[in-house]
Amino acid sequence: MIAIREDLTPKALEPKIRRLFEVSAAKIRSIQRSWDASQGAPVFTIKGRYTSRGWTEWTQGFQFGSAILQFDATGETQFLESGRHDTVAHMAPHVSHIGVHDHGFNNISTYGNLLRLMNEGRIPENEWEREFYELGVKVSGAVQAARWSRIAEGGGYIYSFNGPHSLFVDTIRSLRALAVSHKLGHALMGENDRKISLLRRLIEHADATARYSIYYGDGRDYYDVRGRTAHESIFNINDGKYRCPNSQQGFSPFTTWTRGLAWAMCGFAEQLEFLATVKDAELDEFGDRLGVETMMKRAADATCNFYIDYSPADGIPYWDTGAPRLHRLGDWASKRADPFNSFEPVDSSAAAIAVQGLLRLGQYLGNKRYFQAGLTVADALFDDPYLSTDTNHQGLVLHAVYHRPNGWDAAPTPDGVPRGEACMWGDYHAREAALYLLRMIEDKPYLTFWSERK
Repeated sequence: MIAIREDLTPKALEPKIRRLFEVSAAKIRSIQRSWDASQGAPVFTIKGRYTSRGWTEWTQGFQFGSAILQFDATGETQFLESGRHDTVAHMAPHVSHIGVHDHGFNNISTYGNLLRLMNEGRIPENEWEREFYELGVKVSGAVQAARWSRIAEGGGYIYSFNGPHSLFVDTIRSLRALAVSHKLGHALMGENDRKISLLRRLIEHADATARYSIYYGDGRDYYDVRGRTAHESIFNINDGKYRCPNSQQGFSPFTTWTRGLAWAMCGFAEQLEFLATVKDAELDEFGDRLGVETMMKRAADATCNFYIDYSPADGIPYWDTGAPRLHRLGDWASKRADPFNSFEPVDSSAAAIAVQGLLRLGQYLGNKRYFQAGLTVADALFDDPYLSTDTNHQGLVLHAVYHRPNGWDAAPTPDGVPRGEACMWGDYHAREAALYLLRMIEDKPYLTFWSERK
């Protein structure tokens, strides 16, 4: 269980946050110098150098988005210019990509961040530039929403790259593409010019995720523990009925892959923030605001509580709460995580994502326990042995895991346990969490994935 620090404040973390962005600048420049676009997007490091991994190109937005976040935090215009240039040069295929569920990752991190900065007055107003960013986000949200499977009980979900039978818990964070597209007045046009509401698809997908990907301790199966998550939910596409849980990157369907848990925490928390900006009349067709918000609050509350209860004392989780050799560590949940142990790896990228889930839900609910838990995790993540200050290492946050079952992660010693490497999504989300807190410290506008035009 996380040993929540009641004494921490965002201001107390300022030295670590400033240091993080100082270190971050050199990492971004190093990747820019060495990255070969013909090899695909950088995914994770091996021996300190970012490498690609052909599966789906879901990390490129984090690569260029990191430069945009760096500008946001520091005002260094070179990072803004590189983020702008690379978005124009490389991101168009991601806008029209019909084969993935990752639009909110790729396109809100690039087009969306640039649009947000213009809306905030952080970059000069330019009508054609604005329309370029808006078009990218509008199309991305509609393409994402078109990956749709219906559920027998009503509603549906955005299906994963595995196919129409597959609901991934991580897609809850990709709903940000639908949210911004809807906010810009866009819709998905279907057969016979049928106008399909992106807000409806967002809410129905969130509801499917809350119902099938998250457990509430109500006896759904033998392993039903409140707040745990299933990475994948399988449906019979012939009749739309739910069949079973599954896991692609976790240990099993009946254990909790902690990065999937973190995606749910962060995704539901930020969608609650977004819903607060949606007019009541837009929610009337779903019953009422209370029903939608109750569904999301229940999911966010359950997952955040589970994370607190099933993480080590410093809040840096192991890659799966049911990992097969975790018991060899003894009472691991009462101690700080040990990334150098010889049995199971930690996943710092899960912590980087979870930080925002805890902070945002705590802020939204006025719940000090969640907010202080988020600060506790950030305090550990932004320091040794996780923050990488080695100038020869391109990663920002060490001890991340990508795909443990497939054995994709570099293990430097004979024990076979991955350690010492970073991943693009972990580095991006560490920067995003640090920026979230930095804006509080500097009394700047609250950081969201969208913003209103001034």
